[in-house]
Amino acid sequence: MKVKMWGVRGSIPAPGPSTVRYGGNTTCIEVRSDDDSLIILDAGTGIFPLAQTLLTRLPITASIFITHTHWDHIQGLPFFVPLYIPGNMVRIHGAYDLVSMQGIEQVMNVQMQYSYFPIREAELRAGVEYETLTVGEPVAVGDATVTPVLLNHPVPNLGYRVACNGRSMFFTGDHEPWANIYPPDDPEHANYQAMIDHRYTELYAALGELDLLICDAAYTLAEYPPKIGWGHGTFDHAIKFAQRIGAKRLMCTHHEPTRSDDELERVFAEAMSRHPEPGCEVMLGREGLEILL
Repeated sequence: MKVKMWGVRGSIPAPGPSTVRYGGNTTCIEVRSDDDSLIILDAGTGIFPLAQTLLTRLPITASIFITHTHWDHIQGLPFFVPLYIPGNMVRIHGAYDLVSMQGIEQVMNVQMQYSYFPIREAELRAGVEYETLTVGEPVAVGDATVTPVLLNHPVPNLGYRVACNGRSMFFTGDHEPWANIYPPDDPEHANYQAMIDHRYTELYAALGELDLLICDAAYTLAEYPPKIGWGHGTFDHAIKFAQRIGAKRLMCTHHEPTRSDDELERVFAEAMSRHPEPGCEVMLGREGLEILL
């Protein structure tokens, strides 16, 4: 199984000379199973350069798994060129939207209204299928299995565990560690903590052993307190998460868009200095990085 990063920034694209080493595109990950089945995790702006590479391999079948429908994870979807070419098949998977009360089938229709985009969903020429997922129920893609896991974000966010022939990886999408919102002396503290403990028990059981964890690490410890509840984690959160589940490799992603590459390396080094023996290989996600599992 091969993993390639096409977008690693969070919130908004950040192109320019200060982000050229790690890249300015928002989230998109290409996964190729052993039988070369194509799995795409999220459709941020990074899906556009990925699409250009696919044009030499037509026709294609692509299974796109959307973690959640915030703009930085879907804004590249209308620019996924294979959607406009007859003979291709694109399957789009994602969560049920508790606000609109609709499944993932709305993701293209909403973006491709004439008020926002010059081409309507009805004008797509590829075969397009939608599947609204159920947490914990795996989806077969060729010889791989993709299992959605519910994580913590202001909207439903599905992390995805991809397994193939004994190798596995997990992508959190956007995730903030669960924390007790009640002080210890509050009567609700114990019940809320029990809920958190249950969530973590379910999460660890769902993940099992991992060869690679790709984890939201948007903030530093100093930046995090005023942003509690925004739905993102820190480098330290990601490292502790990898240690807890025994991941062999950790890739930190969803880089803060205002952070230059130099600054990104500096804050990453500071975080690593607090974890001199992390127990796994820890790296920064960057566009073009490929990992063979």
